Amino acid sequence: MLGSGNSLLRLEGTKNPGTILSLTGLCAAILVLLVALFPYQAVAQSARPGDRSTFAPREVVNAGHKFFGTVSRGLALTIEEATRRWGEPNGYILGQEASGAFFGGLRYGEGVLYTRNAGDRKVFWQGPSVGFDWGGDGARTMMLVYQLQRVDDIYSRFVGIDGSAYFVGGFGLTALTAQEIVVVPIRSGVGARLGVNVGYLKFTDQATWNPF
Repeated sequence: MLGSGNSLLRLEGTKNPGTILSLTGLCAAILVLLVALFPYQAVAQSARPGDRSTFAPREVVNAGHKFFGTVSRGLALTIEEATRRWGEPNGYILGQEASGAFFGGLRYGEGVLYTRNAGDRKVFWQGPSVGFDWGGDGARTMMLVYQLQRVDDIYSRFVGIDGSAYFVGGFGLTALTAQEIVVVPIRSGVGARLGVNVGYLKFTDQATWNPF
């Protein structure tokens, strides 16, 4: 019994400095681990698809395939090019457009603006198209919208070079700007537009024949 007591005393005597130090180190390691994990958890939660304010390229491509009624590599490449230049859009428009010109003409269209968090909005657009412009088209049009702070900000006049800045597989991409907002029309349809079309598009909440 005494031997057991001495052993116990020796064990207890060596327990305090070493074991307490080990427990302190273990607690510190656990604390560091928890602190390190919290930021990653926060990032993971903020990156959930439901929390996004922009549309990933895959989402835009899927919406475009449904809208244009075909699975096209040309559309995917065009959206990929837009993503490379301007990033992910926080809105997009699906609509119908008609125009025709020889040297100068008019363009009209209507569609729906889709956003991630601000709902959908009916939009109309009009504008002159001036330049070396052959043919006429009645085309389904998809427009990617960037840096849109408020939905009503889309109702403005966007100026740019409206030509075949990028063309592949039957799809053409151009860009127009107003303030810090960028609108990138992606067109496909009957007719051909060649050259540089210098003009603008004016977006309104109601249909109008006045392009100015």
